[in-house]
Amino acid sequence: MLAVKSCTPALLVSLSLMAAGCSSILPKSKEASDSGSTAWQSFSQAQQTFDQIVPGSTTVAQLAALHLDPKTNPNITRLPRFEVMQRFVVNQSVSLADLDEGVRECLQADSQCVGWEVNHTASQKRRNGNAVFDMLKMRRVTQTDGWRFTGLLLIKGGVVVYKLTGGQPHTREVAETEDVLGPLQALGNKLNALNGIDVTDVRNGIKAATTGNSGHVEAVTAVRIKR
Repeated sequence: MLAVKSCTPALLVSLSLMAAGCSSILPKSKEASDSGSTAWQSFSQAQQTFDQIVPGSTTVAQLAALHLDPKTNPNITRLPRFEVMQRFVVNQSVSLADLDEGVRECLQADSQCVGWEVNHTASQKRRNGNAVFDMLKMRRVTQTDGWRFTGLLLIKGGVVVYKLTGGQPHTREVAETEDVLGPLQALGNKLNALNGIDVTDVRNGIKAATTGNSGHVEAVTAVRIKR
């Protein structure tokens, strides 16, 4: 028994060192608001598409050739005239004379004015760090990289009269979770399958030490045996 106990920490350390450079084996995932073959692959690609649009010249048919068609592109929302009005005339102090010529032209066209709002997002999640600690659920680091593109087109009589683009070329979020009792919880789940044993989630019985190392935790109750 003594030999097993003395070898176990050494084995865990060895596995940790071996997996330190193996974060590539950790899970990855991708998400996009449009995963079709015509979807933009980057923010710059989306911007390049909008750069081809010329207000006062580009037609709805030409927009369709650029894969900008609300009938086929799920990232496009049609905005009726009153919603376009709400976007630009935000309060009574704003008049039509204060607006861009293309916006004013569209709003003055009444029912012939329509807006197309484009919202495209894409992200990729991957877990970094020590593969052994990750698999044991002791420490997980999840990094999410992506981008977000927004665009607005105002169309009058089938011709674009105004365009606007925005968004974030690069977004990043990092989430870290630590659970030093992760392996014990996994063991508890297995013990739960044994007849006559009721396993309590050890993480519900943890209290932080009031003195000393702030990272120290003490397990209050782990397993309760049914009588």
